Amino acid sequence: MARNQVGLNIPKGSFLIPIAIVLLIFIVKSTETIGPGEAGVLFERFGDGINTEKTYGEGFHIVAPWNEMIVQKVRQQSISDQMNVLSVNGLEVRVDGTVWFRPDYKNLGNLIKKKGENFISDILDPAINAAARSVVGRYTPEQLYSSKRDVIEQEILEEAQDELKDQYIVVERILVEDVQLPNTIRDAIERKLKQEQESLEYQFRIEKAQKEAERQRIEAKGKADANKILSASLTDKILQDKGIEATTKLADSPNSKVVIIGSGKSGMPIILGNQ
Repeated sequence: MARNQVGLNIPKGSFLIPIAIVLLIFIVKSTETIGPGEAGVLFERFGDGINTEKTYGEGFHIVAPWNEMIVQKVRQQSISDQMNVLSVNGLEVRVDGTVWFRPDYKNLGNLIKKKGENFISDILDPAINAAARSVVGRYTPEQLYSSKRDVIEQEILEEAQDELKDQYIVVERILVEDVQLPNTIRDAIERKLKQEQESLEYQFRIEKAQKEAERQRIEAKGKADANKILSASLTDKILQDKGIEATTKLADSPNSKVVIIGSGKSGMPIILGNQ
């Protein structure tokens, strides 16, 4: 009888262990920490599924253990892709680009519920490809290769935004990083651009020479006009007066000299000095 009593002896507090385990599981399943740049939506298992009315921000949250928090990045993200598209004349062109985007924070629940968690591959990628094909198809290979890149980026962005306006995804920028053409086409374009550059340089040199010639012509004409005016103003009387003035100054100088009056051309004095 004593042995039976000993066998039924249960340690005190041992029944608390299962309760503690259940409580621990409950606590773990009832908490969710959302990291920086992320947001969450609640999947209500016994309700209507994804709750589209509320988006949970960063930090610690308590949820019922039978519900599930679905967490997604909502900060700006980027994806890079290589697309083979056709130019306006049907030439295949490879475009390397990057897309900056983010999910619409307020509509994260609608995005997950209606578009799914794989919205990048299911929604975003096809929209960007469609926009790129539409825009690149308007341009020639030469335009794509040279001066139209900024315009192309903006047009692809606008078309992508139009495609995704009701898809709960915000596209912020499109970057066209490279446009690759077949080697033969690219070489032909580079030769043409080089010839155009050389032609512009030659034209510049011609215009520069013409401007220099015009400058010299104007300068020469100015000198000729000045000489003409000066010659017209120098009459015989003025020249004689200047000669007399110079003779007087020389006669007053201490240097030895011989002055012959009236023997020069037009009666001007002849001065012989140091003889």
